[in-house]
Parts: sequence; structure tokens; C-alpha cells
Amino acid sequence: MAFNIWVDADACPAVIRDVLFRAANRLGVTTTLVANHHIRIPRSPHIRFTQVASGFDKADDHIADQVNAGDLVITGDIPLAARVVENGGTALNPRGTLYDAESIREHLGRRDFMEELRSTGMQTGGPSSLSKSDVQTFANALDRFLARANRG
Repeated sequence: MAFNIWVDADACPAVIRDVLFRAANRLGVTTTLVANHHIRIPRSPHIRFTQVASGFDKADDHIADQVNAGDLVITGDIPLAARVVENGGTALNPRGTLYDAESIREHLGRRDFMEELRSTGMQTGGPSSLSKSDVQTFANALDRFLARANRG
């Protein structure tokens, strides 16, 4: 497999990281977690951690600068996902939504609309807690991506 998995780890739930750790070890895919605070990772030749300076979007900027065509980035940050897609990568959020060249514009539009509503003072609420079903949806989407990448 000639691709890497990058994880926007500042907000990535531990249960999703565990799914990624198992996949990295099972398939031998280099998986790099990027955050502005220390995150524990298991000992593995396939799993790495990069700590970046504190600051707005520092982890996002690092990932966007490092990602190559064909790489997968795990993030719930839609602007980062758009940068990844622009660089030829694919993004997957922790709930299993895949962001690619076909879908990213729609997701950016929805995000911008919600941002606009919030700027007017409207309470839009945040995302619900991650459920077991969400974790399974993520694991299934990850497996589909990995199977496709392995064939390609």
C-alpha cells in the first residue's frame, strides 16, 4: 500500500483511534496522529505521533502540508477535508462520512450555512455523542477505503 493515514487527533475520539490502530497494524499502513498536545499511541512500527505547536489550525496546516495524493485523512473538520481533497487525498470523518472530490462542495456549503446561522445568534446545537452505530459506520467506511486502496 503506497498511501498514509493522517489523523487530526486533537478532536478524534479514542474509540476511533483504536479502530485506526488495529487497521494500521493489520495492514501495515503508516498512520500518523497529529495534535497540539501529547496523545498516547501504542508501540508499533506503523503508528506515529507528531506534536505541533499550540495555535489555531496548526495541526490542520501540518496535515494539509504533508498529505499526498491517495492519502486518507481522518478529520471532522470540513475546511481541512476540503484542503485534503484539493491535494488529491480523501477525508473520512469519525462518523463514517467520506469526503471526496464529488461530495466536498456540498459539505462545505452546509457547513458555511450553519456557520452563518450561528453568526446571527441562532442556536444550532452541536453534534450528538458518538454512538456504537457511528463507530461501526466509521469502521465499515474505513474498511471500504482500505480495500479499494489495496486493489488500486
